[in-house]
Amino acid sequence: MAVGVPEAEVFAAADAVLERGERPTVERVRQELGRGSPARVGALLDQWWERLAERLRGETRLPTLPAEVSQSFVAVWQQATLFAEGVAEQAQAERRAVLETERLRVVAVEDEARQLIAQARQQVAAAQAAQHVAETRLADLELLLAQQQAQLADQQIRYAELAEERRVALQEACVLRQELQAAQQQLILERDTMTTYLRGIEDRAHREVDRAREESRATAAQLKTLTKQHDQLRQRLDTVLPQLSEAQQIAAAEQARANTLEQQLVRSARARRAKVKPTKSKSRAAVQAETPGSGR
Repeated sequence: MAVGVPEAEVFAAADAVLERGERPTVERVRQELGRGSPARVGALLDQWWERLAERLRGETRLPTLPAEVSQSFVAVWQQATLFAEGVAEQAQAERRAVLETERLRVVAVEDEARQLIAQARQQVAAAQAAQHVAETRLADLELLLAQQQAQLADQQIRYAELAEERRVALQEACVLRQELQAAQQQLILERDTMTTYLRGIEDRAHREVDRAREESRATAAQLKTLTKQHDQLRQRLDTVLPQLSEAQQIAAAEQARANTLEQQLVRSARARRAKVKPTKSKSRAAVQAETPGSGR
């Protein structure tokens, strides 16, 4: 409803209600107007009753009439005035009752508002506490993330070092294989040469047997030397191959560890982005205990 209905309209509505033979009340006047707040209409209705009493008292100043008519008319108007004053007092009592009802309603609204404010403050405090917990949890996760990133960087450096060692070992093994192959080929060639040579010696005359035996012994000594060199190369290769295998195993283990740490880092970053309303805070020690390899 609109507030601030004009005074004249309220007075006119009260007169119309009175003309219908009904006592003007706040609700009847508001129904007659079709608008107006109870407080505004009630205040103006009090003024209307005061002016009605003044209007009725003013009607007692009549022009010159016959004595009996004048006295009768004055008596009637005096009774009407008394009745109007009684009606005005009753209307004021109703007005006070309406105001008391409004006051009680306002008090109830204020109490409800205070309760809502208290609840809102509690909710704000709870939200602030939850925010503090979330910020603490976020700080712990960021610290854990930094630690895991540092560990990952160390593992990557270690992996690079192992990869370099493996590359060097592979190069040395390749060189050794090439040397071994060359020695084996040389040995095969020398054996073939010696075999051909020995067969040629066997075909010679018996007069050259002694010289052939001496040459054979010299050749055998040379063959023994070559065989010894071949055995040394084989021993060296046997020593290098286990080292190469161990380096490969270490490199594979470090690669697996680096992959695991990288996966943990990705999961931690996803978990931090996914959490909008943290429900429970975990301590930094608990997070480290839950993360595999966090104690390294």
